[in-house]
Amino acid sequence: MSTVLTGIKPTGRVHIGNYIAAIKPALEIAKNRDNTALYFIADYHGLTFIQNRDEFNDLSYGIAATWLALGLDPEQVVFYRQSDVPEIFELSWILACMAPKGLMNRAHAYKAIADKNEQLGVDTDTGVNMGLFTYPILMAADILLFQTDQVPVGKDQIQHVEIARDLAEAFNRIYGDTFKLPNYIVDEQTAVIPGLDGRKMSKSYNNTIPLFETADSLKKLVSKIKTDSTPPNEPKDPEASNVFLLYKEFAADAQIEVMRERYRSGISWGEAKQELYQVMNAFLEGPREKYNRYMADRDQIDDILRDGARKARAVAQPLLEQLKYRLGRYR
Repeated sequence: MSTVLTGIKPTGRVHIGNYIAAIKPALEIAKNRDNTALYFIADYHGLTFIQNRDEFNDLSYGIAATWLALGLDPEQVVFYRQSDVPEIFELSWILACMAPKGLMNRAHAYKAIADKNEQLGVDTDTGVNMGLFTYPILMAADILLFQTDQVPVGKDQIQHVEIARDLAEAFNRIYGDTFKLPNYIVDEQTAVIPGLDGRKMSKSYNNTIPLFETADSLKKLVSKIKTDSTPPNEPKDPEASNVFLLYKEFAADAQIEVMRERYRSGISWGEAKQELYQVMNAFLEGPREKYNRYMADRDQIDDILRDGARKARAVAQPLLEQLKYRLGRYR
């Protein structure tokens, strides 16, 4: 039995890129009954960027509603809100006392801001709060508290799992074998998901397609996807097309093969975008309706997450007590 843990930070509306790169593969993991799967809303991680009460609240519920709308079954997995499990934050302090500052200095998120500040000629730590600086320690606590075996991540998150391993090894070296050493899972088959302008789909580029747009809004956004200048009736390479890349994520195998041939026969970009809209909207109609229902009944979300937190704490509390004993907390 392998323990797999996945968290999503509520720092923006969930978009198509999030679904394809993170949520879709994570839902596949949940189907494997040989895994113990934990899914959480990393709401306190979001505080490093979101410090507006209403926005923080809406985005946190939005992440929960997204998972549920897309088929996550809270009866089959442990599904919780990070802030409902205080043991995570107690462990975070313990791990912080094992964490060299130099290791945090090299963490990607902090280093990127520090390097940018240096280029701008301002103080290195301008715009850096301690939550952002110690973010990898809290993520290590998220992972280690549940004796996680595998953490599905994008390539930009590999370092965080490696830091969790470093901190686990430091604790084990001082206090004896306690933590499992987690491994990361990276889906090498997942391509970079293109946004409306052809660059990687990202909130920072303002080029995303939000996952639960209305049908009309979705159609307008799909029509804005950048294409090349190949004229209608001219053959097109489907594998070089951002429209086709997105189409493959939502269409059935038979549809994909038909569409591939239509590209080679000279489908127009307008037709290709219309076909993309049709398969995306058909796939998202049901989840969109469920998402709106959940967002209109947040008490139901709270009940689900509280139940998940009880399950999570039932796992976390015994390990934390063991840690305290090893630290010398009890005689």
